[in-house]
Amino acid sequence: MAEAITLTRTGDARVLELVQVNEVAPGPGEVWLEQQAIGVNYLDATQRSGAVPVPLPNGLGLEAAGRVAAIGQGVDNVAVGDRVAYALGPLGSYASGRLYPAARLIKLPDDISADDAAAVIFKGITAQYLIKSTYPVGPGTAVVLYGAGGAVGQLLASWARHLGASVIGVVSKQASVERALAAGCSAALVWGECDLPAEVARLTDGRKADVVYDGIGRTTFSTSLDCLRSRGTMVSMGASSGTPLPVEVGTLNAKGSLFLTRPGLAAHATDIAEYRSRALDVFDAVSQGIITPKVWKTFALADAASAHEALENGSSAGAILLKP
Repeated sequence: MAEAITLTRTGDARVLELVQVNEVAPGPGEVWLEQQAIGVNYLDATQRSGAVPVPLPNGLGLEAAGRVAAIGQGVDNVAVGDRVAYALGPLGSYASGRLYPAARLIKLPDDISADDAAAVIFKGITAQYLIKSTYPVGPGTAVVLYGAGGAVGQLLASWARHLGASVIGVVSKQASVERALAAGCSAALVWGECDLPAEVARLTDGRKADVVYDGIGRTTFSTSLDCLRSRGTMVSMGASSGTPLPVEVGTLNAKGSLFLTRPGLAAHATDIAEYRSRALDVFDAVSQGIITPKVWKTFALADAASAHEALENGSSAGAILLKP
């Protein structure tokens, strides 16, 4: 028997329920995974709460790492015993074992542990597409990054700095400043403690930012637009404070012919070839020391509710893992 977290109704973290599930022989194109480490993401919490609707009943979770225990007919990209990780695909990573499409499995390099892989594959792919596709960051790029002390923010700051960018981090509290600076930010500003656009202008010698990565949403959206240079790019990549209000198209023109985009992981990692390329780039960046997986805390699978509470109350300072 395996164990899994099931979601039969939406609500606070207490709706998460641990159940026993039967191990199932994999069908064509599938594998049965024995999972060793499971990544927890903010998207999981929004699906659990109902803010992002998912069919119910359902599993929860979109990334994990483990070993292939059995393979179905036609599977030729992995073998029994292989160490693998994945992101996206069917919901249900909050489990000790599960069926999963073999084509989406990424073999782990020898120097990357299951814990590191589960901490970085979903978040790392997110950082990768944001700085290499959404806005190609390079030498001299001025970046404003919200949540610079968080799990995704630390990866993005380190990678952007490696690519030659200057990163101005924005954090929610003074306690996160040191962590943002250690991740690669050239400056870290606390939201609400300064005139953010004025400080960004000062730090960039009046030029302002080429790109703003804003994962906060409604509270910060207008301020973020004011941090951009003429023809800068506003990347609205999350909504922890709520979905931003609609913006008049003319506002973008009035503020300097700004570009506005709302990217998502699914559009950048559904195609198998593109997904594999991004995942391998992430693992290569880990192997080279460009980015470093930072696990803040590990919870037992049965304590998934506590993991969600830590994620939502702002106490986490890096990636959160679940362990079967």
